[in-house]
Amino acid sequence: MRKKNWLIGGIIVVVIAVAAYFSFGGHGSQKANKTVTIGVMAGDKNEDEIWKSVIQTAKDKYGITLKTKKFTDYLQPNKALSAGDIDLNAFQNYPYLANWNAQYKTDIVSIGDTWTTPLRIYSDKYQHVSDIKDGEQITVANDPTNENRGIHLLADAGLIKIKETDKATPKDIIDNPKNLKITPVDGSQTPSSLKDPKVGAAVVNTNFAKSAKLNIDTAIYIERLNKDSEQYFNFIAANKKDKDKQIYKDVVKSLQTDKTKALVKKYYGSAEITVWDYKK
Repeated sequence: MRKKNWLIGGIIVVVIAVAAYFSFGGHGSQKANKTVTIGVMAGDKNEDEIWKSVIQTAKDKYGITLKTKKFTDYLQPNKALSAGDIDLNAFQNYPYLANWNAQYKTDIVSIGDTWTTPLRIYSDKYQHVSDIKDGEQITVANDPTNENRGIHLLADAGLIKIKETDKATPKDIIDNPKNLKITPVDGSQTPSSLKDPKVGAAVVNTNFAKSAKLNIDTAIYIERLNKDSEQYFNFIAANKKDKDKQIYKDVVKSLQTDKTKALVKKYYGSAEITVWDYKK
């Protein structure tokens, strides 16, 4: 009888031990799953400081170990996300993602807006867009995304009117009261085009403006936050099947803070604007 009781007791101990193993194992696994890797483009030290702040918030507030994986090629973050090599990424805008999903048959979605870099109009001749004279030439970037964006900006500035389209080219201008010559050129050449005496103004992306040492505060018109510019907001992206995971939502919350907003303002001034609280 004692032997039988001993045997039963031993079985109970084993069962408890196995249960405890799986219980703690599951807990450990759950803890391990609190690590999230987000793909970003390799940027400057200021951008690193912003991500360090987000990482600290994720750890302190949500118990998430957030890691960044840096890329130097714009093709890689979405490839890595689709392959499961990273959990999230943060580097692109909506037209870029739409083209990517269509081309590569992927299912990547936005789970939270971050910031945007407004497009600007520059001129060496004029202080205000209203001063631009009849017949002047205005250069815009010639790649499809930025050509569309640049022409919408000229329309928003009141220089032209265009058809309702998200693929605008000079052919879509329906009213051009100053007979402006809208000339698409390579985006990297838009800053230098300002030195051409025939050019009255240029629409220049901020990255090219910085490379050319243009002072962004000298721009004569800045892209506003509106229905045309919403599509150019950057965001955190996930595979669609993962978009509702709470841990990923918490990563978004870790970025969308007043502290992040203050750091973006501190390091980039008006060059970048946080947009998660923009009222659409």
